[in-house]
Amino acid sequence: MEAKTVKSNMTDMTQGSPARLILFFALPLLVGNMFQQLYNMVDSIVVGRFVGSTALAAVGTAFPVVFLLSSMFMGLGIGAMVMVSQFYGAGDAERLKATIDTIYTALIVGIVPLSIVGILVSRPIIALLAVPADTADQCWIYMVIVLGGLIGSLGYNANSGILQGLGDSKTPLLFLVIACIINIVLDLLFVVVFHWGVAGVAIATIIAQAFSWIFGIFYINKKYPQIHIHPFCFKFDKALFGQIVKLGVPAGVQQALFSFGVMAMQRLINSYGSAFMAGFNGANKLDTFAFMPIQSFATAATTFVGQNIGANRPERVHKGTVATLWMSCGFSVLVAALLLPTGRFCMRLFSTEPAVIESGFAYLARILPFYWMLAIMFVLSSIMRGAGEMMVPMISSLAALWLARVPAAYLLAHFFGPMNIHFCYAIGWALGLAICVPYYFSGRWKEKSIVVRAAGGS
Repeated sequence: MEAKTVKSNMTDMTQGSPARLILFFALPLLVGNMFQQLYNMVDSIVVGRFVGSTALAAVGTAFPVVFLLSSMFMGLGIGAMVMVSQFYGAGDAERLKATIDTIYTALIVGIVPLSIVGILVSRPIIALLAVPADTADQCWIYMVIVLGGLIGSLGYNANSGILQGLGDSKTPLLFLVIACIINIVLDLLFVVVFHWGVAGVAIATIIAQAFSWIFGIFYINKKYPQIHIHPFCFKFDKALFGQIVKLGVPAGVQQALFSFGVMAMQRLINSYGSAFMAGFNGANKLDTFAFMPIQSFATAATTFVGQNIGANRPERVHKGTVATLWMSCGFSVLVAALLLPTGRFCMRLFSTEPAVIESGFAYLARILPFYWMLAIMFVLSSIMRGAGEMMVPMISSLAALWLARVPAAYLLAHFFGPMNIHFCYAIGWALGLAICVPYYFSGRWKEKSIVVRAAGGS
């Protein structure tokens, strides 16, 4: 197949300083992740302040369930992003466009049954999680509304993954800013003015996400006419979808089983009452801020590796890995150093109840000193995904969760009390590192290039 150039208006990461490219690609992602977390925190702050701690616990409990039900589509999105970055690096316009058409067709066809199934199983899942009676109904209301409007969230993620694979991290930031502004305005309107409670927060969320997704389609089509998106013009390439599934299913399974692990943790947290739940869920929002540098640099590294593997420039990959590790570890340590002394003050954003504040601060104090372990594990996993290696990152993540974190959480709670549950995170990250690091240095992950296999079969 004759390659057709697609390299305009996008970042070519196969030329220039790896550290500089990754840094400047990651910065918009970092700002975008901050807006994403602001988006989520506004929900929590408005609910905690204007509805109550039980409502805050309900929203926090619902999140991993929604994440679980959308995880397979999110996994396919990761697979598509890897393919987009490698086809872009190889200059293969035809298969690049076909990949985008295929993932959008899968999204539009699959979203309705996914939402219906999610709504039908929401009550049984709430019962399985042992959500307290004073929280269960509000949790169900939030879940049903958000699952009914899931198309906006998954559509936004599809747009962002496509653009990030092409080397554009600035445009997804624009989409997030729009969603965040709309969400804040509607949160205040629906909850503070109309007094709709948890339902108002959920409605504000799906309206903001849907608007951002639709705006994103129009924006992409205008700025990047060569990848014009037709959401309802179904074009489906079975071979490419098979490759997307091959790459995306491990990521989707990882995210699904991760969600089950989070729910197992949530069940344990729920057993200590609404105040402990609210503290955990509030601190989890702050925890996500500390995780943002790691996530942003790792996503940038995935695109960097994908493009350079696609362009057959493996010598640049190691330099990019080293640069990403230094930057992600450095930024996460800095954020942790800022957040630890101010943790109790930050918890007051969510609640003024002393029990909520103390349980939330206990979470932060026990995980932030170990963030360097998470940084190394997450970055190495993302590097491997960029090359097309999905199985080892999945194995390391699931082993860290199911063989270490979840069992350790229950043991720590039993022997040392609920305030020490959160040491389980460091135990899990240590096991994940023990799997990722040796495999990275083996170099076998470099042999997983999609472009090489596809070209060989054409």
